[in-house]
Amino acid sequence: MPRIITLYVRWVDAFNRVVGRIVMFMIFVMIGVLLFSSVARTAFNSPLIWSIEVSQFMMAAYYLLGGAYAMQMGAHVRMDLFYSRWTDRTRAFVDALTIVLLFVFLGALLAGGISSTEYALRYGETSYTSWAPPLAPIKIIMTFGIFLMLLQSLSTFFKDVARARGMALDGEARP
Repeated sequence: MPRIITLYVRWVDAFNRVVGRIVMFMIFVMIGVLLFSSVARTAFNSPLIWSIEVSQFMMAAYYLLGGAYAMQMGAHVRMDLFYSRWTDRTRAFVDALTIVLLFVFLGALLAGGISSTEYALRYGETSYTSWAPPLAPIKIIMTFGIFLMLLQSLSTFFKDVARARGMALDGEARP
């Protein structure tokens, strides 16, 4: 494979690995927020109007920013009727073909995310709850997560094409 593709794959994989490993620890922050909310409500009879919404925002950031890392690690669910019986090259060929549908889906999501983020920034969109936080920060994070997933999908596509051709990304033939 051309050197630029190899560099792209290495850079995107490394970046998404770092983001994914950092985001993994957000689960503990979410647990802390919900625990704090529970203690405030039960022990001090002081319910917090912001805790559930913050947890929802954090969960959205958690799975959208972690999606690219999950794809890189092969952690996404795949239907396996025939897949396990195919050779590695056949799997790579089919994966390279089907990932095109993922590009279309993620492209549509990204376009919608950008449009929604622009709207939130332009008009100061807020949530319809009593706390009414601004929605622009979470929309920016969500759009960034979709963008990372699109970058990782392209990286995966390049790796699949290389595997389908029986090569590693550096252009050498695989045994």
